[in-house]
Amino acid sequence: MSEPLIVSVSGLRGIVGESLTAEVAARYALAFAATLPPGPIVVGRDGRESGPALLERIAEAIVAAGRDVIDCGIAATPTVGIVVRRERAAGGIQISASHNPARYNGMKLFAAEGRVLTKEAGSRVLARFQADEPAAAATRRGEIRRVDGTDEHVRLVTATVDVPRIRGLRPHVWIDSCHGAGSVGAKKLLETLGCRVTHVGEIPDGRFDHEPEPTATNLARLLPQIPASGADVGFFQDPDADRLAIATADGTYIGEEATLALCVARSLPNRTGPVVVNCSTSGMTAAIARSLGRDCTVSAVGEANVVDAMLGCGAAIGGEGNGGVIDPKVVLVRDSLVAMAIVLDAMCATDPVTPVRALAERLPRMAMHKTKVAVSPDLQGAKLAAALDGLAAAFSDATASRIDGLRLDWPDAWALVRASNTEPIVRIVAEAADPEAAEAICRRVAEKLFAG
Repeated sequence: MSEPLIVSVSGLRGIVGESLTAEVAARYALAFAATLPPGPIVVGRDGRESGPALLERIAEAIVAAGRDVIDCGIAATPTVGIVVRRERAAGGIQISASHNPARYNGMKLFAAEGRVLTKEAGSRVLARFQADEPAAAATRRGEIRRVDGTDEHVRLVTATVDVPRIRGLRPHVWIDSCHGAGSVGAKKLLETLGCRVTHVGEIPDGRFDHEPEPTATNLARLLPQIPASGADVGFFQDPDADRLAIATADGTYIGEEATLALCVARSLPNRTGPVVVNCSTSGMTAAIARSLGRDCTVSAVGEANVVDAMLGCGAAIGGEGNGGVIDPKVVLVRDSLVAMAIVLDAMCATDPVTPVRALAERLPRMAMHKTKVAVSPDLQGAKLAAALDGLAAAFSDATASRIDGLRLDWPDAWALVRASNTEPIVRIVAEAADPEAAEAICRRVAEKLFAG
């Protein structure tokens, strides 16, 4: 059976030619456009082979409806956000399926501020798309203008780090851009920083050499290339370049969870304001914030929720444990270029270059375990909420939060139980001082959740 189209308040995703066709994409774009104030709409894409046809059909639908289009071509997701803001556009569309396999594509929507849509704005788009309301008759045909936002993106990123010092030390960077949209911006950034570069997956053609999510399993074949190249650090972008995973000079994967923690440890001492993370992000970041006398605000899962919380508290920096760092000085979007620049800035704070392994070893020691459990169709909605209430009661020694599913906090550990929005499963994440303790928490939570 073909997989259904996944449509939510943040965008859509489907298999190209099956649940996601050019006409579906055009209809979704028009539903989005109908909710926007006057002004042009920015459209960009990652490197997937299906991208050009989808962008062409989306742009044609928008101009036929009387709206102007700013075409970014192949662009990282954060670059699209920067162009939306700089061009004072009404909104933006990034054509990408993020870390999903090549047969998928999707659309992510941006507000005029250059950030992903809020839940409320996304709900209006979703309702209009599902109602299949026809577009209003146009009195004019819009125009298409092409814009490259890469230089502006790199300029904003480099303004946040010590460029002369990095250029003076010339660190050697091995980077995999996963044949995605981040390759152009990454190359420009690393050149500007004076790095020596070994670049793989550089051509943004969507022909992935490995499964595109930057996990240890998917990257195992590439890790030995880092020491073979003599590089000081290994970086891995996902296809739309809003996430970054990191490996040491000897090819040891330190992962995505460490990305935000490394960036916070480097940036926070020089900034004012708290940190924001989502409730499934490693506690390393919160521990770093505490050590510096700063607050760490926890939001619901999802980039839009993190950004809402960052704006609400005037955060210095924020992000998610999937390797997504959000720097409000650059753009309110997860950004792999931001993460690379800050990590390189940290490595080049001393002469000679500090190994990224040494930086990672300074982070608080915590271990995370993740599992998922299939649930029956009848354990949904109110029944699942009641089961989570029972779970909170069963772990009365923990502080319980219902910000997103159920989060249980102990002095030295935490667990999150959260239903998937797209699958009949419950995800359980736990973090503790060592892997065995984290796995044990997941096991105890699963047993208690389904005990009744």
